[in-house]
Amino acid sequence: MTKFQAEIDVMPKKEILDPQGKAVTGSMKNLGLDEIQNIRIGKHISLQIEADNAETAKAKVELACKNLLANLIMESYSFKIEQI
Repeated sequence: MTKFQAEIDVMPKKEILDPQGKAVTGSMKNLGLDEIQNIRIGKHISLQIEADNAETAKAKVELACKNLLANLIMESYSFKIEQI
């Protein structure tokens, strides 16, 4: 078995309203940072997984994202895996 590190980003879909991102965008203006716009806030998940190979690890992380880590109705996800 080989250990892998997965770095997963889960973000609200572009067509979904992001009230937290909108509030932070408004706060940037209060700080004089008008140049910063369209903030979207999501979550980052880091995990380790043991698998026979990278393809198996990728498949297991994909399954975890689809079934637990992301709400596919409102969120999209992407991830990177590397051997550790």
